Amino acid sequence: MHTTTDITRDDTSPGPAASTPGPRAGAATRAELDETTLVVRAQEGDVHAFEELARRHQDALYRVAARVLGNRADAEDALQESLLVAWKKIGSFRGEAAFSTWMYRIVTNRCTAQLRRSHPTVPVSEVGDAALASSGSRSPERAAEMDAEMAALSRAVACLPGDQRTCWVLRELEGLGYTEIAEITGAGETAVRGRIHRARTALAEGMREWR
Repeated sequence: MHTTTDITRDDTSPGPAASTPGPRAGAATRAELDETTLVVRAQEGDVHAFEELARRHQDALYRVAARVLGNRADAEDALQESLLVAWKKIGSFRGEAAFSTWMYRIVTNRCTAQLRRSHPTVPVSEVGDAALASSGSRSPERAAEMDAEMAALSRAVACLPGDQRTCWVLRELEGLGYTEIAEITGAGETAVRGRIHRARTALAEGMREWR
């Protein structure tokens, strides 16, 4: 699956202090640190602290990218590029929002730029994880019906404008609140609610035959 980006330390960064523990002990210590401390260390040039932050958030970030872009390879690229951007800009993070919100913003911005260049088809596996996971216990006929329904939902989601799709994914599939989505997308909360409403309306229309 996806892995954290291998960030190369700037040659001008100060070397480790003599008392710095070995790699194994250092890794264990970083894994136990709270996020605020890791952010501060990353801002001071500690690449391993940033890698720990990336490790904690990369699964959620990848999931959003895959659901918005509809392509695993594109999502992988978007995640890796976003992590590189985050490493370069970590000094600009001021803690005005949660670090996860800041990272979501970088990833969704990257995905939005990608959507403007292409028109992806969202895979069924990325849209209907829960529904598909339960299909194994159903009859072959019902499983086939669910597959067809999820394929229809995939096509409907793929037809949504990028801003609506992103807000819908963050709300309906990731369960984020309107305020956080507004912080991530840079849109006002009223605009976010409007985008999600329009997305829901379009999806309901696209899925009418399945009602």
